[in-house]
Amino acid sequence: MLSTKPSDETPSNTAPGKKGRPTPSRKEAEAAARARARNAADPKARRNAQKSQRKAAMADLREGYKTADESKLPERDKGPVKRLVRDVVDSRIGFAELFAPLLVLILIMSAVNPVLGQGMWLMAVVLVVLDIVWIRFKVRREVRRRLPGKPLKGITYYAVVRSLQLRILRLPKPQVKIGQRLPDTYR
Repeated sequence: MLSTKPSDETPSNTAPGKKGRPTPSRKEAEAAARARARNAADPKARRNAQKSQRKAAMADLREGYKTADESKLPERDKGPVKRLVRDVVDSRIGFAELFAPLLVLILIMSAVNPVLGQGMWLMAVVLVVLDIVWIRFKVRREVRRRLPGKPLKGITYYAVVRSLQLRILRLPKPQVKIGQRLPDTYR
């Protein structure tokens, strides 16, 4: 026989499918509907308000990317794991970050001597792949050592994408210098 008593394990206000707030009164609902109708009646004012909100949000995001302030960064860049990955990648010069400028040199060399250009192309691809494999193992090792128990999901992709970018184009901006020793704790 099924019991109709609420269980002690799940409180009624956090049960799945609940909205977690009281139902608004009719007076409040009608006032909110009138306010929405007023805003809909003046599309120019609504567009201006949305534009100013977007500008403020983008200014916050730019400031967060500049200073690497956790509270202003998007979710994909937040947390100690992502900060550690950024610092590990930024504390070294990898061959992967030099790949884009090297492509210009390879293009010029291919026009002068196609065989030499092909050889340089093959060598560059091999070196980039080796650099990516190296950064993968280094980042995973550092996360396991400095942040034990943290999930490793997604950090390889995050590190590889960051390492392929030129240092001056990376967002959030690098917070460590090349060759700088990293802090022992990232909490």
